[in-house]
Amino acid sequence: MSGDSPCQGRGTTVVGRRPAGKAVTGGGTLRADARQNRARILESAETVFDAQGPSASTEEIARKAGVAIGTVFRHFPTKAALVEAVFVGRLARLATHAEKLAESEEAGVAFFDFFTTWAELSAAKHSFADALADEGVDVRAAAERGPYPAVRRELAAAVETLLTRAQAAGAVRADIGMPELNALLIGVARAVEQVRDAPAVRRRLLGAILDGLRRP
Repeated sequence: MSGDSPCQGRGTTVVGRRPAGKAVTGGGTLRADARQNRARILESAETVFDAQGPSASTEEIARKAGVAIGTVFRHFPTKAALVEAVFVGRLARLATHAEKLAESEEAGVAFFDFFTTWAELSAAKHSFADALADEGVDVRAAAERGPYPAVRRELAAAVETLLTRAQAAGAVRADIGMPELNALLIGVARAVEQVRDAPAVRRRLLGAILDGLRRP
């Protein structure tokens, strides 16, 4: 006589147990929808922030994403959380861009490409920081939590590689180290912010800074 229960015979399923190889369709579909909604919200937020600045309303972002305002707040409980997520996403893409440039055969071109990209994004960077501060967020504390520290470390490592390779190629002056470069990146961010509505002035300013970095 078999020790199996009659309820566990061939072709039957015990109540509450999922048959092997079968997916839970309900939960899986909901999770996929949630991921899709989150991605759509972030994409729409970035577009709206680019056009109107990070002070743009969450209602406008919800309309552009095609979701209810409640859906936005389910993913991002506060406006600050949404602004921070968009900012970290941009920083992560910048880190990825720097890592790809660090593999370029044209080390000097890669370094100056990154510096230019950083400068172009700098005005937006400070707008996001200002928006977070306006929402009552301690920006310094926010920079030490969540995914931001890891992204920042990845970016710093890639930038150091870009600098080292550009110097080895003779494209960047040898007396510039990471402390000097970091100070320059912060400085150019603030400088570009002052002339963000004057593209010609911004180009001349950036050109002067880049010329100062080139090896004589």
